[in-house]
Amino acid sequence: MAAQLKTTPVSRRLGLFAGAAALVVALDQLAKVWARASLTPGSPVTLVPHVMDLSLVYNTGAAFSMGEGKGMLFVLIAAVITAACAAMAYKEETLPSPLAATLGCVAGGGIGNAIDRVVAGRVTDFFATTFMDFAVFNVADIFITCGVVVAFVLWVRWDKEREAAEAGSEVNRSEERR
Repeated sequence: MAAQLKTTPVSRRLGLFAGAAALVVALDQLAKVWARASLTPGSPVTLVPHVMDLSLVYNTGAAFSMGEGKGMLFVLIAAVITAACAAMAYKEETLPSPLAATLGCVAGGGIGNAIDRVVAGRVTDFFATTFMDFAVFNVADIFITCGVVVAFVLWVRWDKEREAAEAGSEVNRSEERR
């Protein structure tokens, strides 16, 4: 008998996706409210000595200040990615629950930064590495970056399972024809 992929109800897939996205947006926006109220631009505060400071900066571009002044383009990109992730959570009946939640985390990060761009015309960043020269980033950026990596790993695993199930069902069909 061929291995079959487990179907996950659409309500569960969409619930995990939306719940993860909402949680990430809430965490991101709360952290940014705190950073704007507690930090002063140009006055970093040590979080972990020789590793990470809290340093309030505003970014009108994307990572490493690329695309300065193109905020609405990034809002559009976030909307397209969010819609694509939501469509996948809706359509893919065998989408594993962890992948649905991870796609929600990526979407939530994009939405969190899009809110900043629409409301303030810039993104609030405040995590600054001190052990290496790197972009200052925020909670949304963490969920986008880590979410993409985790989603890729989960996707590869799921894709292998789908291929194995498909190969198994082809063997079964060929045996039935005999």
